[in-house]
Amino acid sequence: MGHEIFSAWCGCTYHFGETTTWTEPVILDWEKDFDKGTLDLEHPLLFAMNRYIDCLLELGKESFIVGHTDYHPGGDHLAALRDPANLCIDLLENPEYVKLALEKSYKEYFYIYERFYKKLKNAGMPITSWLPGVSKEKYFIVSCDFSYMIGREMFNEFFLPGIMEECKYLDHSIYHLDGIGALRHLDTVLDIKELGAVQWVCGAGNEGYARWVPVYQKIQAKRKGVYLDIHIRELDLVFETLKPDGVWFHHISGIKDKEMLDSVVKRIEKWR
Repeated sequence: MGHEIFSAWCGCTYHFGETTTWTEPVILDWEKDFDKGTLDLEHPLLFAMNRYIDCLLELGKESFIVGHTDYHPGGDHLAALRDPANLCIDLLENPEYVKLALEKSYKEYFYIYERFYKKLKNAGMPITSWLPGVSKEKYFIVSCDFSYMIGREMFNEFFLPGIMEECKYLDHSIYHLDGIGALRHLDTVLDIKELGAVQWVCGAGNEGYARWVPVYQKIQAKRKGVYLDIHIRELDLVFETLKPDGVWFHHISGIKDKEMLDSVVKRIEKWR
């Protein structure tokens, strides 16, 4: 009950695969179906999520951290309600419906986030999610994977306002920038004052820290945190090209034993 579960609570049929989940669109015609894409507080999968979180909280006492699931609000939520291809056409032919649906859905999303935030806080948990930053305050991953399919003007007109509201609502945020086609929106995202950090995901076949140094430097130049997944052999280049402030080493591959791990930690501690 992760990816697109919020869209399921708002009317989409939800399918479970062996390793993933997906939805079916519920709004086939804006005029006829607009209200079908509405948060259902009595939805059985919302009850299931509540029960699931309660069980994890009971099991996790003093053992592990329980966090938010992957809600995917905003543009990705509308793409689930409507289907991505249809949403692309809607931006041209039904822009007012898109804006109305976004406005309504964000009110629903903030209600859901607040609900689970209070549940986690009341249980004494810090706040985290699928990117495991940890905070005592409101933290989440802001994203719009659908933005890969559209240009800057449409992104700025339709989806940027909601993303800015998310960042204002949260105390700590990291933007999930997914795919080379989404890089066209980086400058816009970096201008969001309240945004805390950026996770750049280059996509399969485009890996390697060296080729994306200018992207990471641009992020740092705007005083945003940088999320890194690197290989140990890339560590020296990171030290040469970035400043330590705000760098989050989420994962360093190629570490073979504890001795090597301790050495890497010492090298990072000395980074100035």
